[in-house]
Order: sequence, then structure tokens, then C-alpha cells
Amino acid sequence: MLQSDIIAAISTPAGIGGIAVVRLSGKGCIGLVDRVFKSPSGKKLAGCKANTIHFGAIMKDDAVFDEVLASVFHSPNSFTGQESVEISCHGSIYIQQGILQLLLDNGARLATAGEFTQRAFMNGKMDLSQAESVADLIASSSAATHRLAMNQMRGGFSTKLIELRTNLLNFASLIELELDFSEEDVEFANRDNLKQAAQNIHIHIQKLADSFALGNVVKTGIPVAIIGETNAGKSTLLNLLLREEKAIVSDVHGTTRDVIEDTIAIDGLMFRLIDTAGIRDTDDVVESLGIERTFKKLEQASIVLWVVDAETEDDHALELSKKILPMIEGKKLILVFNKVDIIPAARKESKVLLLEKEIPDRIFISAKYQQGTDELQKQLVDAANIPEFGEQDVIVTNMRHYEALRKAQEAIERVSSGLESGLSSDFLAQDIRECMHYLGEITGQISTDEILGNIFSKFCIGK
Repeated sequence: MLQSDIIAAISTPAGIGGIAVVRLSGKGCIGLVDRVFKSPSGKKLAGCKANTIHFGAIMKDDAVFDEVLASVFHSPNSFTGQESVEISCHGSIYIQQGILQLLLDNGARLATAGEFTQRAFMNGKMDLSQAESVADLIASSSAATHRLAMNQMRGGFSTKLIELRTNLLNFASLIELELDFSEEDVEFANRDNLKQAAQNIHIHIQKLADSFALGNVVKTGIPVAIIGETNAGKSTLLNLLLREEKAIVSDVHGTTRDVIEDTIAIDGLMFRLIDTAGIRDTDDVVESLGIERTFKKLEQASIVLWVVDAETEDDHALELSKKILPMIEGKKLILVFNKVDIIPAARKESKVLLLEKEIPDRIFISAKYQQGTDELQKQLVDAANIPEFGEQDVIVTNMRHYEALRKAQEAIERVSSGLESGLSSDFLAQDIRECMHYLGEITGQISTDEILGNIFSKFCIGK
């Protein structure tokens, strides 16, 4: 159902900026803007060509409120598929809100979260997976997340799903035809060919579902836990990598009592750095809770940076390794010797051999003097071991899509099993339709108001 009332909202982020954009969509919105817009020539926007930009002033109480640029779009050639106007004004909060209020006073309605994108979906400008990728594109914080979101927004994922649903539709047509002639015991397709078709569909769905493991990590950030004893320099290292004072640094043991997280982009990949409470025996209840959280965060991490004070005696480090190594089994571990600026060269040589068999990856740094951090970042990228993917590769990043793909996979597996066991055509047809249903949920071919409301409510107002 197309929504025809005029909506308006500020599309740019909240706050002061050089410019801001106030967006309108809906039949008649150009004429509505003409009530408050005045061009130097006196020409009305309603008489202007589509996809053109016009200088003029927003008028309030017969006085110039702001000088603006008005971009005019005619249906269906706009983001929403509807008649639209975008007003570029000065970025004062007072001006933004003032222009928006003038538009509302003249008959526009304040848009709800994601309503512009929802209208684009409802008007066939994009499918549901593409609409969701708009939010991902806005939130992208690294080259990799940007590339994945852009590919999905341009229809890469949708094209794959359309191919799968077309194959399923052909499959279903043959089975349904057999149902129509069930009394004559006629087979319209060779069962071996159907088995091969079901297997091919299963392979493609599974490949898409399996890509979520990579896509989710790229989207949310590769989790890196920074662990070690108190005062080893974990918080200093975190601040250095983030290039800001995120964690409190102090000579007092046990300063970090809670888990601190933030993200950093390195070579186009996003890493989620997790600074943890220092590991030590303590009677302090609050600090003990922080250490307990450290162990829990270790379970979530893909990469672990074990920061060791370079002055630490080798025997003590070996003893500590008996506690740490069992907890990080299966994870990529990098041994980070910090404070190398205060130890002699001979002492450094002994650290090269320390736990060499158990932890082959190690690096020597001075977080205080910013030595070795470039090499550490390189080791993080290597440890992430993210396979290269191009602009055309389809990688699933959305949990909703993943869950629908898994359900579709289960349905096509039942079809394959049914073909093997000689299951009747009516049961096969039911499972094929179910597989199509779940793929259709991803693109919005099968949707409910509840699903749409949940998806678009996560967008910003103005998008």
C-alpha cells in the first residue's frame, strides 16, 4: 500500500554543521515548499524540471529566514519513488528546526524512523535486503563494511536470491503439475534430475548461510582481548592504538576494574579492542568482579594480546602461562612484551625464547614511547586471517537474513530427503513452498507489518 501524505524530516545528523538537509516526500510536497520558498526570479519550484537545484530563500513572516538550495525530484525518479524535495540550509540547529516547523505548519507530517526508506521499499525502488543495507552503509566504519553494504545495496545479494527463487519456482511447477495429474500416476520430471536440482539449490543456500560467519565478524569488528597482569601496560596500549585516552592509566595496581571496549580500523578491517582488568590475586570485591569479566570476555575474543611487562621474571611468566593458555585454546594468541625501552638487550634475547613453542607469535613494544605499534597492527591483520573478497562477492552480514537462510536450507534438505525416500509430491511441494517463503522473507516478497515495523524502526528519522 502506497503512503501518499507528505512527510518531512531533517536528514543530516543532529547538531551544528556547515550545512543541513531537510527532506520531504509525498505527492504535493513541491507545492508545499513553494509556500515558504522564494527564488530571486520569482519562479515556483512546481514549474521547474525534475532533478534540478534552485537557489532561493525560506521566508518566515515575510522576512528571509535562510538562504537555501532546493533540489526537486519528480515521481518515480527519486529515492522514495515519490515527488520529493531536499532543502540544503545552513547548519544552525535553530535554522534546521525552524525550516522543519514551517513545513509542518504548512501541512507536512514529521516522518517516523526509516519512513523514507520504507517508502522506497513500498514503491519498488529497492527490496527489503537492499533497504536494510542502507542502514549498514550509513553505519559502515571501515573499507570492508562499506564494500559489503554497497554491494548489497546495489542488489548483489538480491540477484542471488532471485535466481534461487526462480529455480525453486520451476521445481515447484513440475511437482505441482504432477499433483494435478496424480490420478494418472504421471511423472513430469526425472527424479534424478530433481535430486540434482535440489542439491544445487542446497549448495547455493548453504554457501550464503556459511558466509555469515565472515560477514558478521567484518560488520561487528574482529574481537581482540587485551589481557595480562596489573600494570603491564594494557590500558596504555589500548589508548595508543585508539589514539585517545580511553582508559585510565596509573601506577596504582588494579586501576582497570571493568571491561573497556572500542573499535579501530586497520587496513580496511574493523577490530573491536577489549581492555580487561589485570589478572592477579586480590581481596578487592570490585576488582575481583572485573577479573571475572576478563575471563568471560576471553571466550568472545578471536585474537588475544597477552601483554607482559618485559621486566617480569621468566619463571613468573611461565607460571602465569599455566593459567592463561588453557583459557585461550583455539584462539590466535600474540605475546606482547611491553616496556622494552627499560630492559638491556641481553634480557630481551631471553624473552625471544620464552614460551616460543607454545606462543610463536610475539612482538616487542614500548607503549609509552610508541615503539612497535605499526608492527603490532600488521600482526593483528595477519592474525585476523580474513579472506579477500571483491565488490561482486555476496557476503551475508544480517542476522535476520542468516536465520531465514538456515530455515530455507532445512526446507530444501527435507526436499532432498523426500526425493530419496519416495515421498509423495504433495509433501515435496509443501517443503519447496516453505523454502521459497523464507527466501522471500529476506527480500520482502513475503513480509508482515510486524517484520517491516521492526526493521525500519532501527533507522534514523530522516532516512
